[in-house]
Amino acid sequence: MPIDDTRLNAFMDNFVRDLGAVMHAATIVVGDKLGLYKALAGKSLSAQELASDTGTDARYVREWLSAQAASGYVEYDAATDRFSLGEEQAFALTVEGGPAFIPGAFEIAVAQFKAIPKMIDAFRTGQGLGWHEHDAALFHGTERFFRPGYAAHLVSDWIPALDGVQARLEAGARVADIGCGHGACTIIMAQAYPNSTFHGFDYHEPSIRYASEAAQRAGVASRVRFEVASAKSFPGSDYDLAAMFDYLHDMGDPAGASHHVWNSLKPDGTWMIVEPFAQDRLEQNLNPVGRIFYSASTFICTPASRAQEGAMCLGAQAGEKRIREVVTRGGFRRFRRATETPFNLVYEARP
Repeated sequence: MPIDDTRLNAFMDNFVRDLGAVMHAATIVVGDKLGLYKALAGKSLSAQELASDTGTDARYVREWLSAQAASGYVEYDAATDRFSLGEEQAFALTVEGGPAFIPGAFEIAVAQFKAIPKMIDAFRTGQGLGWHEHDAALFHGTERFFRPGYAAHLVSDWIPALDGVQARLEAGARVADIGCGHGACTIIMAQAYPNSTFHGFDYHEPSIRYASEAAQRAGVASRVRFEVASAKSFPGSDYDLAAMFDYLHDMGDPAGASHHVWNSLKPDGTWMIVEPFAQDRLEQNLNPVGRIFYSASTFICTPASRAQEGAMCLGAQAGEKRIREVVTRGGFRRFRRATETPFNLVYEARP
């Protein structure tokens, strides 16, 4: 078959952009860990000055700054040989917890690369790879990357979109956060609704320890309890609200978990399910957001499900139809899309 030079050149252009992004990702993690971005924010510095301010080597910093400038992550003034961060760059790279903070995403990428040997074996054997088998960068990166979006939308947009839930939380409700990880969402809700009590559950014991310490630091430990438990066995009943944040699609038996949630709620309770944004058909998700989620799902979400009983492997691009199916199989009679963002779909399920 003859090669179409135009199509080949277009593909190679994509390759150059992709390779540049992959190579650049590691430099972002280094700059974040060393505080280079934060030291540069609001200033115009030479490589020597930035190195002096951060206790780092000037030659390495010079090369790092050159990579950042070539990638559009810092500004370079050739006339003065100085570097700076624009307001938007600084906002995305240095404002921890801000709605556009991005360094955590690259920690997730680091964890994926560390998992390559395990994933090669998984592809050959069909075995799973649980979250607990990944590098710790996955846990920390996931919290740092996802928490800003939760902080921006959970209390202001998502909970108000649920029928009557905000009023119940304000009056005093009992809430279960299932698959709570480091407890970011649990703590956000606890801070917003001081009359309610919150119970966070996750099967990963180190994450539960981290979440408990985070609740202490946030000053909400008296109303928040974290406990090691799976989605199919977490304790308690008569919850007013159960919540899962980007978690249902990771489960081996999401329908079984759905049934356990159904049993744990009050008769008029609500289950809030936050999932990655996805349409129902593959061809509808072939876009930049779908690219991110399918890639993450290959290394994280699908192997996590495969490692569990049931191994349903919904994947991070399950779509509304498949989520509805597993939720209603668990016993829920009412299901609707409550709201959405470019990155998330928020569903409401009721018994």
